[in-house]
Amino acid sequence: MFERFYPYEYSDSVFSIDYNKIYDKGFRGILFDIDNTLVHHGDNSNPEIDALFRKIQSTGLKTLLLSNNDEARVKRFIKNIDTLYICDADKPSAVNYFEAIKMLNIKREEALVIGDQLFTDILGANRSRMASILVKFIKLESETRIGKRRYLEYLILEFWKHNKKYYGRLGDIYTEEAKRNMQKEKKLFCEISPVTYTISKTKEKCKRHLQDFRSKEKFAKTKIKRKLPNVVSSYSSELIKKGKGIDPELQKNKAVNIRLASSKINGIIIHPGEVFSFWRTVGKTTKRKGYRDGRIISGNKLIPGLGGGLCNLGNTIHLLVLHSPLTVTEFHSHSDALAPDHGERVPFSSGTSVSYNYIDYRFKNNTQQDVQLLLWCKGGKLYGELRSEREYPQCYELYEEDHHFHKEGEKYYRISKIYRKVTDRTSGKIMARELVRDNHSEVMFDYSLIPEELIR
Repeated sequence: MFERFYPYEYSDSVFSIDYNKIYDKGFRGILFDIDNTLVHHGDNSNPEIDALFRKIQSTGLKTLLLSNNDEARVKRFIKNIDTLYICDADKPSAVNYFEAIKMLNIKREEALVIGDQLFTDILGANRSRMASILVKFIKLESETRIGKRRYLEYLILEFWKHNKKYYGRLGDIYTEEAKRNMQKEKKLFCEISPVTYTISKTKEKCKRHLQDFRSKEKFAKTKIKRKLPNVVSSYSSELIKKGKGIDPELQKNKAVNIRLASSKINGIIIHPGEVFSFWRTVGKTTKRKGYRDGRIISGNKLIPGLGGGLCNLGNTIHLLVLHSPLTVTEFHSHSDALAPDHGERVPFSSGTSVSYNYIDYRFKNNTQQDVQLLLWCKGGKLYGELRSEREYPQCYELYEEDHHFHKEGEKYYRISKIYRKVTDRTSGKIMARELVRDNHSEVMFDYSLIPEELIR
């Protein structure tokens, strides 16, 4: 009975739609609703919407505003937008839907309706036999109540989402960011509740213990005080970050956590054929061992967590290994835009993720000589060295290309490509150039601290 209310697609916002793909599918005109579709009810247009219309029209798509508002409201809205419009449209009546395609000089099957209401925008589109996209209506954070009609729309929409006969009739028409967001929105078992999250973590920890028990890998565990003679790579960084929005107490706790974990690793020897495991070396982080609450990332948010900050230590090790012929066998990443850069930017200065024990960092020594990891804290800094018995015939260098920040919806992301160059030490000939990270990291610090010259 609700078939007439179904849209062809559902989108988070007008910004989540790839209009080039819409054009490629044969559409030539878009009929937009205004209130709660493009802007919040009664608001004027804004620079983002103005730019969106220019972008849409640059693809070859024609636009028309089909609104139940009066002409004064519509004219105020299109002050900076070059578009056709029909006011007092009397949606969901089909009359002005057909008038719209006449004005646009397109066929019915070339028209696409985009709106936020099932009972007006989508119902009118279906009555006119036009394709449609329902977008999530724009709701201010201060709004705590919605109308009864919205609740009924929710029920119909949920029924539709589970009815595969009607779902996704336009196909893949979303931007890459929208696809990532849709993937994130799919709830896993661990996301249902804190209980299911704990169950999932316990399962993963047990699974890792079982995998290691069955594994034929030999893990590094020998530690010596004597330093191997050759420095393969070295790196140092500030233990405590300062700046707007950074909790100084959590930073102090992070420094404590890193000192404790570094002492467990410092001096470890990785013999040929052996694997280094961060968590098998450091062990479980507990209060009894002296670990404190530092910053951890959970659900794309920075929150306090026991043992927080050890990702910094994992990242230091990763940087040392990338500047060597050792083979990374397990690596997990998180955002490398947790805090603003200070001074010259260092590629991969952060972004490695570790969490006991199933999110591990591991590398294997596939060379013919022993290597040694040295990690220590002194004077407010974390120092790291990777040493070997002899000098390797190649040298390694990381470099970054196209580093900038980009706004996607309401969020900013750090964008770049990080490469590793392998050079023969004797001849200076470049032997390899490898992409080690195609960086797309959500900015986790105050957006006002992003350098304006790096925003694109």
